[in-house]
Amino acid sequence: MTPDGHVGPSRTTYSGAMTQVTVTVDDTHLRSMSTVARSLEAKGMRVDRVLEAMGFITGSIPSGTASSVTTALRSVPGVASVDQEITYRVAPPNSEVQ
Repeated sequence: MTPDGHVGPSRTTYSGAMTQVTVTVDDTHLRSMSTVARSLEAKGMRVDRVLEAMGFITGSIPSGTASSVTTALRSVPGVASVDQEITYRVAPPNSEVQ
């Protein structure tokens, strides 16, 4: 992990759509977040950032297997929660639906 929280290239190569996730690390594992991040990678997450000061690890998982990968991520020791990104889109101003 670099000083700015980036993790090196993931060992797993992904193709296709990805779902962004944020993992919250429980208080007892805050000092070992890099270990938690490696465990998340082993379960199928591409780790982008480890935000130690806030207790978050951000990254992405393959969209086609998001449900099973999310379940696997929740089983990692130190994981308090796994939240998938929710995206909202607004119709353009000139569209019929407002």
